[in-house]
Amino acid sequence: MKATQLIRQYRHGILDFKKANLHSAHLEAANLTRIDLTQADLSDADLNDADLRGACFQQANLTNASLINTSLVGANLSEINLIGADLENADLRDADLSGADLRYANLHGANLFSANLTDVDLGGADLSGADLTEAKLAGTDLSVAETRNTVLEYIDWGGCERKHENTSHHWVSWSG
Repeated sequence: MKATQLIRQYRHGILDFKKANLHSAHLEAANLTRIDLTQADLSDADLNDADLRGACFQQANLTNASLINTSLVGANLSEINLIGADLENADLRDADLSGADLRYANLHGANLFSANLTDVDLGGADLSGADLTEAKLAGTDLSVAETRNTVLEYIDWGGCERKHENTSHHWVSWSG
């Protein structure tokens, strides 16, 4: 599916784009609030400055995607693949990132206020300058990420061990 086709259909009220192939799509500054991109392939996509508030990206593949300054407030990003993604200054307030893979992702300056980061893989991620106030971090190891100047106030650690240690993730991958 082409980005122009998605935007045209979205403007006509279609919100369901489950399993869409949008590899390398150019959706910068797009207004796609409440869109459903469950299990979609958005690897290498450009979503900079997009408005994706309330969107669903559950189990989607956003490997190496660019989401700089993107609004993902209240979005469902559970079990998403964001390996190597650039989320610098992204607004992820109240977003659900439970079970997400954020290895090597850039979250420098991101707003993760009250976000659900339960069982997230942050290996090599850059959280410097990010705001994690009131974030839920049960089962998440922050020691594997860069956290210089990260705001870590009123964190909910949940008091549990990582529960997905030996499970495989359910992401869609692009085999283009």
